[in-house]
Amino acid sequence: MALEQKLQLRLAQKLVMTPSLQQAIKLLQMTRLELQNTLTQELVENPVLEETDTIEEEASKDAQDGEEKEAEPEEKDPMDAIDIEAYFNDYWEGSTGPSTFEYREAPPIENSLSREPDLYDHLLWQLHMTDVSGRQREIAELVVGNLDPDGFLVATREEIRAMGSQDHDEPYTEEEVDEALALVQSFDPPGIACHDLRESLLHQLDERGEPEDSLVRKVLEEHWDLFLKRQFPAIAKELEVELGDLEPVVESIRALETRPGRKFNSERTHYVEPDVYVSKISGEYVIQLNDDGLPRLRISKAYRRMLQAIKAEGGQVDARNFIKEKLRSAIWLIKSLDQRQRTIYKVAESIVRQQTAFLEAGIERLRPMVLRDVAEDIGMHESTVSRVVSNKYMHTPRGLFPMKFFFHSGIDRDYGGDISSLTVKRKIEQLIEAEDSKRPLSDSELTRVLKREGINIARRTVAKYRDELSIPSSTNRKKIF
Repeated sequence: MALEQKLQLRLAQKLVMTPSLQQAIKLLQMTRLELQNTLTQELVENPVLEETDTIEEEASKDAQDGEEKEAEPEEKDPMDAIDIEAYFNDYWEGSTGPSTFEYREAPPIENSLSREPDLYDHLLWQLHMTDVSGRQREIAELVVGNLDPDGFLVATREEIRAMGSQDHDEPYTEEEVDEALALVQSFDPPGIACHDLRESLLHQLDERGEPEDSLVRKVLEEHWDLFLKRQFPAIAKELEVELGDLEPVVESIRALETRPGRKFNSERTHYVEPDVYVSKISGEYVIQLNDDGLPRLRISKAYRRMLQAIKAEGGQVDARNFIKEKLRSAIWLIKSLDQRQRTIYKVAESIVRQQTAFLEAGIERLRPMVLRDVAEDIGMHESTVSRVVSNKYMHTPRGLFPMKFFFHSGIDRDYGGDISSLTVKRKIEQLIEAEDSKRPLSDSELTRVLKREGINIARRTVAKYRDELSIPSSTNRKKIF
């Protein structure tokens, strides 16, 4: 059977992602910081791109006006007639002290940068100030290195011993590990390097000088499980004391630190810059994009003239192709950036239009809205809207919100249309704030109250919303004393 080659025409539809479309999608989902870094990198790599601003544009206009007035005689600068060197000679040579204009070398910038010491640094500083043997110091450093940010020890004694057997011929003994652990536990803050919360609280009682036979110590040592379940009447019965006598005991335990390493948390506050500003001017909401810090790009005139000169000469093919490729890339970037800004503006405009009641009256008037509502309003796909609202923020008269904040599912209501899940959470929060602390509302009771207000919601949904609000259950909210 012989093989033969044939040419066939076939018509088919395919979705092709062009480089410009890929770049536009990539820019659309970037945060402001990521976009700023990308544009800065493009300015470095692409010589055809250059940054401009309003001041430069005004300066170029002034330069053009100056060229037209070159024929006019220039005025002589009066400072040219002053001998600056002679004027300041007395200050430079006649002074016995250091000159006001003396140059002094500033300290290196790396010596000026600093950070707050974290828990690891604080404990190592105390360890290095302690007179212990080198072997004991090594074990203590292993203990410090195996603490979590809250100050609890995440490695067992056997694991610490195993770490020593990897580096030494003689592994650490149990006594050596216990001594090193006791040494670290004696450091500041109290309750550090414990395996669990109960052990940490007991060590804090030791630091506080609590007597061995005190009620506080007995509750933690003998009735820890009952204390966690808030079964204070059972604890009082076991200890043969009145229920009222437990109130100062519970308050004393609450005063202890549940996370000993909390104050050495090195996490810094991350400030958010909004991508969109919404202001109310003359009774109407005005949208303004935040372009601060973003470089304004344009095509370099020098490279455009260079390309025209190369074309006129008809040579230097490689140089012409290089400039054309960089020029095409620069145009794609500028167009994609413009498309990104216009898309963000359209989405923000649609959000403001559909959530005007929230901007006027607050979260009680926040209407349920999904991505499809905005996509249909502006004539775009839901995936595009999803990329726009990802990691972007909107500053409104009601405060600063992520753009995703405005998208929430709705809950059926007997009258007035659907209600936003955030509004329901706010109502649950208000009901719990106004409840009797001795008879807190259970999830079933909260469900019945909401249904009386026309909100059809299940008990498990109320429990889920309560957990998302970090509100304890009615059992844990109940005031015993």
